[in-house]
Amino acid sequence: MFDIGFSELLVVSVVGLIILGPERLPMAAKTAGLWIRKIRRSIQSVQREINSQLDQEEMQRSIKETNERIMRESANFEREMHTTKPSPKPQADPEPQAESASTSQDTQPDTTQATANKAPDETQSRA
Repeated sequence: MFDIGFSELLVVSVVGLIILGPERLPMAAKTAGLWIRKIRRSIQSVQREINSQLDQEEMQRSIKETNERIMRESANFEREMHTTKPSPKPQADPEPQAESASTSQDTQPDTTQATANKAPDETQSRA
């Protein structure tokens, strides 16, 4: 974080030893450690808060975009429903089918009558 090397730490320790003396240096190091720890916690807390705010804003933006998309699709669907009218289904007309059946019977010779007519002839010729 601070990018402090070993030589720099050595220089700070020697200067601290000279200024504070051997009796107060351990207490000063402990106090400095506590302050650094508190500063790190504060920085981490601020980072977490910023990240949660960013995530919340991103979520709100995503919800807003999804809501707008759904509203557009709903409006398009309603427009399509109003513009396209359902076409009536063609009803099956039973009369033309009956006529076509009767016309097909009229065009074909009645084989049952021909068979019935032949049958008596054959019986007569056998007798």
